[in-house]
Amino acid sequence: MNNKEGNNKRGGSRPSSNKPKPAMQKRAQGPKKAKVTAKAAEEAAKKIEKKPNQAPKRAKAKDEIRLNKYISNSGVCSRRDADIYIQSGNVKVNGIPVTEMGYLVKPGDDVNFDGVKLTPEKKVYILLNKPKNFTTALDEGQEYRNVLELVKGSTTSKIAAVGRMDKNTTGLLLFTNDTDMIRKFSLPNQKSSKIYQVSLDKNLKFEDLEKISKGLVLDGHRVFVEEVSYIEGEAKSEIGLKLKTSNVKVVRNIFEHFDYDVLRIDRVAFAGLTKKNLPRGNWRLLTEQEIINLKNT
Repeated sequence: MNNKEGNNKRGGSRPSSNKPKPAMQKRAQGPKKAKVTAKAAEEAAKKIEKKPNQAPKRAKAKDEIRLNKYISNSGVCSRRDADIYIQSGNVKVNGIPVTEMGYLVKPGDDVNFDGVKLTPEKKVYILLNKPKNFTTALDEGQEYRNVLELVKGSTTSKIAAVGRMDKNTTGLLLFTNDTDMIRKFSLPNQKSSKIYQVSLDKNLKFEDLEKISKGLVLDGHRVFVEEVSYIEGEAKSEIGLKLKTSNVKVVRNIFEHFDYDVLRIDRVAFAGLTKKNLPRGNWRLLTEQEIINLKNT
C-alpha cells in the first residue's frame, strides 16, 4: 500500500518535472529560422532593388568591355580614376548617366566623359634602345632633342615614355598610351627588376660594393639592391646593378652617395625585356606575349 502510494507520489510528480518542456519548445529553431529568413529576404530585396540608371547584370558578350576600361583605352585617365568619374555620375552611355561599377559597353555605344565624347584607342607598346643626347624632359631647350623624335611614325596614338631618362642615360625605354601601364611602373613598390650597366669615374672599392649590396638609405628612403657586381672582362669602374626601380636618378644617387661620379648609365634589361636584336637608336613593337608578361609582372 505504501509502495503504491509512493508510486502515485512519484507518478504525480512527473508533470512538475516536465514543466521545462514548453520552454524547450520555445527555444526550438523553427520560429527563429522563419524570422531570420524573412529578414534576410527583406534585405536581399533591398540589395537587388534597381538603382537609378543601373542596368541589370548580365553575361559579358563578345566585343564588350567594362566602362572603366573603355575610358582608360581612350587615354583620358586610368581605370581607377575612371571609376571615380563613373560613381560621381559624370559618365553617360547613349545619353544616360551610368553609375554602376562593371557596366559593359558594346561597339557602337556613345560614351560621353565629363562632357566629351570618347573614342577608344588600341593599346600600343613600343620599346626603344635610347642613344645619348636625347631626353624625356620637355623643357631642356634646343640643345637636347626629345626621345619622341626617335619613335616618330611608329603610331598615330598619343604615347608617352614610361619613366624618365636624362641625356647621358642610354638603353631600354618603353613608350605606350596605356595609362595603367605608365602608372604601374611609376609606383615605388613595383615588382619587376631592371638591370643597369654603370660607368664610374674610378674603380669601385670592394668594401663599397659590399655596402651597396646590403642596401642603403637615400633621402630617407630605403633602397633595396638585388644584385651588384663588377662586369666580367671590364675595368672595376664598370658595374652591373639590378634593382626594381625604373627611376634612373636613384641609380645615380647610389654611387654618388659613396663619392663616385657616374659617367654613363645604360639600362640593359627592363621587366624581362632586353636589347637583343635592337641596335642603339632603333625601336620595335612588343609582341603579344611580351605585353602579357609586362601586365603580369
